[in-house]
Amino acid sequence: MPVLENLELHIDADAVLRGQGADPAILRLRRPALANLAEQAIQEGLPLVEPNVIFKTFPMQEVRHERLIFAGGGQLSGKLIAHHLAQARLVHVLLCSIGDSLERYAEEVWSTSAVYSLALDGVGSAAVEALANAACRRLEDLAQEQGWKSSIPLSPGMVDWTVEQGQPQIFHLLQDEPLQVRLSDSYVMQPRKSLTMVVGVGPNLDMVGRTCDYCNLRDVCRYQTYYAQPA
Repeated sequence: MPVLENLELHIDADAVLRGQGADPAILRLRRPALANLAEQAIQEGLPLVEPNVIFKTFPMQEVRHERLIFAGGGQLSGKLIAHHLAQARLVHVLLCSIGDSLERYAEEVWSTSAVYSLALDGVGSAAVEALANAACRRLEDLAQEQGWKSSIPLSPGMVDWTVEQGQPQIFHLLQDEPLQVRLSDSYVMQPRKSLTMVVGVGPNLDMVGRTCDYCNLRDVCRYQTYYAQPA
């Protein structure tokens, strides 16, 4: 299985605060000390991040009843998947993780400073998001070198592709590889700071919408303006 290496993770205090579910602009006004704590958490937490991205590429064979059938075996199914990837020539299945060292340290810190533990957890959330974004940019660059286009990244839990439906499909496609991430019976990944997604590429692919358009939290999310900006 190919591994994406040398991916740069760009993380700032605002990303950490968003990782904690806070609005950075509001928090800097009301509790500036937490922004300083986020900076401290970055300095201490980033050395514990162990970025790992593996992916497997599947040639498309056909689309049948909202199912993508891959040449050589394997499939993905779901309305969202079929809508976005029907015209793909290849489908990349990705698993991104930052390991569990930072997660374990945040748990250790909880007993002495819950606030700082949450800041470290925010670093983990920001790091795995940055890792996934960097991986998508790398795959997009590779597609562009061929004159191809890339789809938006699609992850289990988005509209019309539930976690219960999507996660087992992805882990089944990656089952023959030595994975460092486990999927529990309740569809929770361990380490927790892990993301799965699929990206389609091809010469005639329609690049439809934004990831936010298909997120189940799109009606209540406070970060849509931020994520609408170019990466």
